[in-house]
Formats: sequence, structure tokens, C-alpha cells
Amino acid sequence: MSIQTFSCPTFRFENGKRISNLEIAYHTYGTLNERKDNVVWVCHALTANSDVFEWWPGLFGSTDFFNPGDYFIICANIIGSPYGSTNPLSIDPATGHPYYLSFPQFSIRDLADAHRLLADYLGIKKIALAIGGSLGGQQALEWAILDPDRIDRLVLLATNAVHSPWGIAFNESQRLAISADRTFYANHPNGGAKGLKAARSIALLSYRGYPTYAATQSEPSNEKNDGFRASTYQNYQGEKLVKRFNAYSYWFLSKAMDSHNIGRGRADIPNVLRQIKAQTLVIGISSDLLFPTGEQKFLAAHIPGAAYAEIDSFYGHDGFLIETKQIASAIADFFHHNEVFRQRTYYQNVS
Repeated sequence: MSIQTFSCPTFRFENGKRISNLEIAYHTYGTLNERKDNVVWVCHALTANSDVFEWWPGLFGSTDFFNPGDYFIICANIIGSPYGSTNPLSIDPATGHPYYLSFPQFSIRDLADAHRLLADYLGIKKIALAIGGSLGGQQALEWAILDPDRIDRLVLLATNAVHSPWGIAFNESQRLAISADRTFYANHPNGGAKGLKAARSIALLSYRGYPTYAATQSEPSNEKNDGFRASTYQNYQGEKLVKRFNAYSYWFLSKAMDSHNIGRGRADIPNVLRQIKAQTLVIGISSDLLFPTGEQKFLAAHIPGAAYAEIDSFYGHDGFLIETKQIASAIADFFHHNEVFRQRTYYQNVS
């Protein structure tokens, strides 16, 4: 369960740029079985890390739906993230100094390609299930297109085929907050910290919604005229992220999310989705403002044989991290349906 590192001497990005000595940090849990058919690969979201047991409890854990007794679970920290993988605060071998804003711009497709390279390194030829939500779902989707024969089953939560103008506008607003902090251009590990705090506050508004704030941040008294609970909450969450993340990683990762478009350099998007061979479950969150359910229904409509499930959640986009009982139930139903389908196909073939 300890963190490990994979090194790639040279990595070529989608835009043609290259980086030397790329490192990808990853966690594994459990043991690969003799048939090598129990691999579950997790793609994490924007500010998470490779320790999926830490940030997705209830779905991943020693006694949860995905557990190390039944599955060999792998989660890799993505390029640009500060939790062990090469990121803007890493040392550029060419200069001997951190990259900061000179870090190569990367795309979701690059993140998926890095997963593919790590799987090759680990000798994983077949993935029983790839799963991800939000930016993690974008990676899992791209990987299923880049490498369609490797992934057997695919679970996509609160994600899309193309990042929307709405989502890009939220990300740009966050980057405007970061760039308004003059220290962001000072090339210092803590540069842009105040801007990052403001960016996180903006992001929270897209992750939750009016009903969530009304229920959790309303005032118990009519007498307040300052120091509101909602204000305190926004400040607290912003400071919490600043303590564990950095503005440069956030900047580049948000741009990677904006880049997400599975049709780029390929064909029209429905035809690209039809190339996916994995048995697919797409899960939408009823109250998601950032990735509305129409985006998940579009995926399910065009991926061959895909199933769609909708989770009723009070928590908006964050429901994909919180509503683990509903998600586990939807995945269990998906597994059962596919096993019944496989058995029917088997008996039809032998009869």
C-alpha cells in the first residue's frame, strides 16, 4: 500500500513537446490473481492523489466494494499533480531549477497515455475495470479510446466527452484569481497562494449548489450582519487546499481539463465513442451543475451497449465522492447484468 514510482526517460506530449525523466507515483492494493483478471484501475480527479483509500472511502477500502481481498487495485498520481509525480515544482534537468510556468502544457490524452505506459511497465495486459469521476472520468474515457482492447469494463462518473464552455469558464475564472496574485509570477513554491485560495472558493460553487449551501451554511439567527457561516466555510476550504496543493499544479491541471475533447484529431464525437469496446456504465449525479446529466446521457447513448444510472444526491458534483452506497449499488447491478449477458451469450454459442 506504500507509494511507488515509475520513471520514463523521455515522454512526448500530444503537442509535440518532450520532458526528460518523467516520474509517475502510484499506489497498489491487493494481489494480482493467477488469471490476472482482477485489476481495477482508478483515475483520480483534479486535486486528489494516488492513495484512493484516502479520498474514496466507502467505495475503496479494506471492507468496501472494491477491496484488496478481491481486487488488485492501482491508482496513479497524474502528471502535473504534486503528490509524487513530475509537476511544475519538480526540477527541470535542463536548468537545475523548478519548472514553474515553463512546465510543458499537457492534455487529458497525455494523462491517459501515462497510465498506458505505467500499465505496460507493470505487465498489466488486461484491466478488469477502469473507473474515474470528473477529470478522472475524462482520463478513463480517453484511455478506453486510446487502448480499446486492454480495458474490459469502464465506469465513468460525472464526466463528459468534451469539456463544456460552462466548465471552461469556471476554470478560467479560477485562473484569473490565481494570476491576479502577483506572487504567482515570482517563481516560488508558495507563489499564487492567495490566488489559489480564491480559486478554490470559486470552484466550490460549481461542486455543490444552492440547496447544499442553504442546508449547511444557513444562519441559526436573524441577527447577524457579518461573519456569516458561508463566508467562513469558503475561507476555510480555500486555506485547506493551499496547505496541500500549489497554484502552478492547479493552473496546468485546470488547463488540461479544458483541453478535453475526444474528437480532436480523430472524427466526430459519436463515431469516436463507438470505438470503445469496454462494457460501460455511465453514472450521472442529478444535482450536478458542473457536469450536468445530459453529458453522461450523451456518453451512454453513443458507447455501444452502455448502461446509464443516475444518482440522486444533495451534494451536486461532489456526489461522485460522497454517495458511495448508491454508486456501489449501481456498479453491482452493472456487474450482475453483464454476467447474465455473458452466460446467455455462452449458452447461445454452444447450443
